[in-house]
Amino acid sequence: MNWHGLATYQRNGSKHPGLVVNDTLYDLAQLAKACDVDPARVAQDIGAVIADWAGSGPLIATMADRAAQLAASGRLAAVEGATYAVPYQPRRIFATASNFYEHADEMGTKLAARSESQPYIFMKAETSVVATGENVQMPPETSRLDWEVELGVVIGKTCRHVSVDDALSAIAAYTVFNDISARDLNRRTDYPFTHDWFRGKSFDTFGPMGPWLVPAGCIGNPQQLRMSLAVNGETMQDGSTSEMIFSVAEQIAYLSRILTLHPGDLIATGTPDGVGMGRGMYLKAGDKMVAHIENIGTIENTVVQESR
Repeated sequence: MNWHGLATYQRNGSKHPGLVVNDTLYDLAQLAKACDVDPARVAQDIGAVIADWAGSGPLIATMADRAAQLAASGRLAAVEGATYAVPYQPRRIFATASNFYEHADEMGTKLAARSESQPYIFMKAETSVVATGENVQMPPETSRLDWEVELGVVIGKTCRHVSVDDALSAIAAYTVFNDISARDLNRRTDYPFTHDWFRGKSFDTFGPMGPWLVPAGCIGNPQQLRMSLAVNGETMQDGSTSEMIFSVAEQIAYLSRILTLHPGDLIATGTPDGVGMGRGMYLKAGDKMVAHIENIGTIENTVVQESR
């Protein structure tokens, strides 16, 4: 299977589904026609592709294998002058907190022994997502804006009570996710409940993701991926998914014991150490973040002060 990424690109004010193969972007509808495939089967939008992943995933993989040959023969042209939009609109976003030992340590989080604990998962507003190249708005309510590069896992089939051994089969694709956090809004003193993960992480633009979705079949083992994040060219985070406390499969299995997972659900699976709070420094207007995950891609976002 050729490496490929499902993308939504934007050009001349309109958005279209695309497929990235060997660093080249192709229009998904045009690729389908060149492969004698009905574009309606794969080229509505990427969300629809994920919703029908059992049927569309293998078909798109076959199309990806043919893209370079079709382009060389003149039957398919690359898309030029486009920018990447959010790949798709997540149905729900689940996020796993303190899932790397070193990150928990830098945050001062005391964890129980792994054998005595389970993943700690909260929900982040699906409206927080923005594309690579878009700005992250810094609300006036916060002065401690922080970054967190995370492996995003896109669910591709409905599942409940899935076992750890079978959990990876529920994945459609992976993406890069940056869990932007207002650290000073994650805590509250006006209620006896001291943490408010939703408030601190769900502002609009607090979920940069992309630049595309890479099918699970192109990745192999999700626990062997390097991940990094730089601010203004200086590397802040440099870790590996191998350092997770609870694996991707364990997180899926845990969630599926609580609720039914559906195609399009997104799980942000935790971040390595090197966040701003651990370093005693925070984002400010003008700062540029570059988040990267091996074999998936890179997203870039600049912080701007929100004006009201």
